[in-house]
Amino acid sequence: MGKRNNQRKNKAMLDSDDENSSVSSSSTARSDLMSVSGTDEVQVDKDSLLEQALDALYEKRGSTREKALAAIIDAFNTSLQHQFVEKKFATLLHLCLNSIKKGSSKEMSLACHAIGLLALTVGSGDNAHEILEESVIPISQALKSPSDSLKTVSLVECLAIVTFVGATKTEETERSMQIMWQLLHPKLGSNVVAVKLSAVVITAVVSAWAFILTTMDGCSLNSKDWQEYISYFSTLLDKDDRSVRIASGEALALIFETGSIEKFATENKTTPDGSVPEGNKSREGYTHILGLKSKILNQVRSLSAEAGGKGSAKKDLNSQRNLFKDVLEFLEDGYAPDISMKIGGDSLQTSTWSELIKLNFMKHFLGGGFIKHMQDNEFLQVVLGFTPKRKQLGVEHQMSSGEKRMFRSPNSIQNKARTQFLNKQRMLSKDRNVGHFAVGMGDEDM
Repeated sequence: MGKRNNQRKNKAMLDSDDENSSVSSSSTARSDLMSVSGTDEVQVDKDSLLEQALDALYEKRGSTREKALAAIIDAFNTSLQHQFVEKKFATLLHLCLNSIKKGSSKEMSLACHAIGLLALTVGSGDNAHEILEESVIPISQALKSPSDSLKTVSLVECLAIVTFVGATKTEETERSMQIMWQLLHPKLGSNVVAVKLSAVVITAVVSAWAFILTTMDGCSLNSKDWQEYISYFSTLLDKDDRSVRIASGEALALIFETGSIEKFATENKTTPDGSVPEGNKSREGYTHILGLKSKILNQVRSLSAEAGGKGSAKKDLNSQRNLFKDVLEFLEDGYAPDISMKIGGDSLQTSTWSELIKLNFMKHFLGGGFIKHMQDNEFLQVVLGFTPKRKQLGVEHQMSSGEKRMFRSPNSIQNKARTQFLNKQRMLSKDRNVGHFAVGMGDEDM
């Protein structure tokens, strides 16, 4: 089976429902903010609105803080608030963290989203790293009682975003992945009580975990952990909920794309000097991973052709079939799906599972603000490899007219973020071996 000639439409394409809901939420947030600030003026300066919303976060009444957070989110979705962030970065961060520590479930959820937007606005750098370090403990503490699905999903997605943007060391990324993993697959002890997670939460955690994994060099993680991850995600493929299956299938595809599964099998087959080891443990480990590979391939093949059952949502069934057809082609032939989507009048393309997972997660998190951020947020443009034509034309015009300056000032927040993010990616991805699942399938000499 060769690579498909016809690219399928991106399942993450922005539809009219997203746009309509965005407009509705924007107008609601603005009217809420005016009621918070006590003004009836129709035309209110955006900076003034944000200042008023920030002041409202000091109020004792929870509903007032919720309205203020909703207005802040709307402002960050509809325009990149660089000037406001330069002046009020630390204040906004700590007021949002206070809402996570003491607020209602709704307030916590809004605060999490605001922190994530703050991180995406500042881009990689010292401020993003500060957001991560200040947020990780309050988030991990709040996740210790995952009884509320809305709260838990918001906390996990916030942790994923601030880690993706702000982590500068492998250990920081692994720390966040472990927090999520403990939530999914807790190691029970005398002071740990297992909590049954809803399908919505499982889906969100798996997706967030995979999103962070896109920044990692898979070979830096130890083989024992990889075996645990792969085995667990394989069990999720058998769950009744299709959203859980889809998230797990994407996570497995990403793991196989890193080539880490080949590394694991090789480590279990050879000693550090490259010779074949003696003893049952190494041989058993190697045999186990080969059996696991075969099992997953059969699961994926079955899910790609599932007939569906009584009461099954056809949309979900089609999404599952399409996803696992892509995973199956990848496992058998090594081809990740080619995706193309329109942003404004420009095209964004992905050709790896890592790129697709980043795109889908960012689109989900930003919702109605996705298009605006992709058009104006240079950090996201670097992350997703997207250059709007208007930017290309601007650079070409400046170069042709002999101007020496960059399209934007090299001292701007955006360009600093771009440079720092690229340096971070080079560091985290150093010596990364990109492979695919087809390598070594059924080959005892892998």
